[in-house]
Amino acid sequence: MAASGRGLCKAAAASPFPAWRRAHSEARGGLKPEYDAVVIGAGHNGLVAAAYLQRLGVNTAIFETRHVIGGAAVTEEIIPKHGLRLHLRNPHSFTPMLEEGAGGKVPRSLLLGTDMAENQKQIAQFSRKDAQAFPRYEEFMHCLALAIDPLLDMAPVDMAAFERGSLLQRIRSLSTLKPLLKAGRILGAQLPRYYEVLTAPITKVLDQWFESEPLKATLATDAVIGAMTSPRTPGSGYVLLHHVMGGLEGTPGAWGYVQGGMGALSDAIARSATTHGASIFTEKTVTKVQVNSEGCVQGVVLEDGTEVRSKAVLSSTSPQITFLKLTPQEWLPEEFVERISQLDTRSPVTKINVAVDRLPSFLAAPNAPGGQPLPHHQCSIHLNCEDTLLLHQAFEDAMDGLPSHRPMIELCIPSSLDPTLAPAGCHVVSLFTQYTPYTLAGGKAWDEQERNAYADRVFDCIEAYAPGFKDSVVGRDILTPPDLERIFGLPGGNIFHCAMTLDQLYFARPVPLHSGYRCPLQGLYLCGSGAHPGGGVMGAAGRNAAHVVFGDLKSL
Repeated sequence: MAASGRGLCKAAAASPFPAWRRAHSEARGGLKPEYDAVVIGAGHNGLVAAAYLQRLGVNTAIFETRHVIGGAAVTEEIIPKHGLRLHLRNPHSFTPMLEEGAGGKVPRSLLLGTDMAENQKQIAQFSRKDAQAFPRYEEFMHCLALAIDPLLDMAPVDMAAFERGSLLQRIRSLSTLKPLLKAGRILGAQLPRYYEVLTAPITKVLDQWFESEPLKATLATDAVIGAMTSPRTPGSGYVLLHHVMGGLEGTPGAWGYVQGGMGALSDAIARSATTHGASIFTEKTVTKVQVNSEGCVQGVVLEDGTEVRSKAVLSSTSPQITFLKLTPQEWLPEEFVERISQLDTRSPVTKINVAVDRLPSFLAAPNAPGGQPLPHHQCSIHLNCEDTLLLHQAFEDAMDGLPSHRPMIELCIPSSLDPTLAPAGCHVVSLFTQYTPYTLAGGKAWDEQERNAYADRVFDCIEAYAPGFKDSVVGRDILTPPDLERIFGLPGGNIFHCAMTLDQLYFARPVPLHSGYRCPLQGLYLCGSGAHPGGGVMGAAGRNAAHVVFGDLKSL
């Protein structure tokens, strides 16, 4: 499997320490008037697409608006020889409790990793029944991931070819049915139970397995992370599955940090692409996709008016930017444009990058005397996650146009495993928080006052679990949904480009009949998170799209 390491990017993508900020302005050779293929956007999927195309002999150029190449992905066939180093995390999940009136006792916590016996010991603090059920649950989910995972690494079944294609196209499209049939064989008689996992609220699924709320809430975080959904929302089970599929360094379900931060991963993919001859141009904004009189793509126009011709254009930007802003509307069917404009892009995420002068010391797991990192510091640390009701209430606040009063917080400290990210004794803390609505109630704007008020609320929550945290902060960056949209081009601030709901997946991503990376305009392809299989750091959309483009160019 070419694409792996899914879900790597919950670590901080940028450092709040100004001296550590990356400055990556890259141009591989001079700009030529024509290439075989042009990629819009140097996010991880765009870089992966370019790397694969160039290795296949397709002369490719990437144009990136920002001064840095962004995104992150690991693709085993591309990365290893290009300087990538990973730090595996084990244990990987830590959920401390707030337990008042414990009579001086240390509050409990839930620490999960790859050691099943240790996991059961941890879970037994809350329920012996759940400890016994946990291995069966893990095996159940592993079987489902085993069946679904191959579907992520290839284009969806081409329904348009079935409906309107030539006889040869119809025959070729039959091959894409094989993974679906194989998935059915793997799931067998348990298919109805697995169907429920994909379509039901994750609370319903977890209630059938477990009774302890700390365990259920910890598992439920993967069902709502990055999504404007509650654990009680139907279909939230798929989002959990999406985050537990894949692996790292041959270890299924493993998580890790990239040495040097997530930008180092993008750099490694970029080096792979440029080593084989691809050209990467930063601070070069594409403003228009060019179309010839016959209705075929013939290249792009840059912000300074430069025209760059190509046989194919791949866009790693969102479907909305690609089809509503960059593509001449007269070449797209009205129904297609309308569907793209109606995509659900709601996002609950406010990302806060924090610089601290010491590690957080949690009441449930106090720091060592020397202040060195302990096993739980390398985890995804879940705060305000003792109960699925807390997650639901946080969601309901956002539905009323209010930032959550007790936001769900996923706290990561990548410098606990990678000391190159911070000066000695200091650390980088990444806070992935939700729920924060894009539009605030009462017509309020996300101005500096609102940003800081929300960040202060998050810090107050952390302080309750780890007294002294606020005093350790030396700097912070706050990125609300509008900030994520403005800076990174994420519609609505959505890290997946559009919601990972069942009506916007597989056959229907981004819209029905156009889920195979092609669009109604010949020569234009979508290769970002808005295409199948969606968000997450895996590079699958870029890889899959590259192979579709290569096949089309060969047929030409």
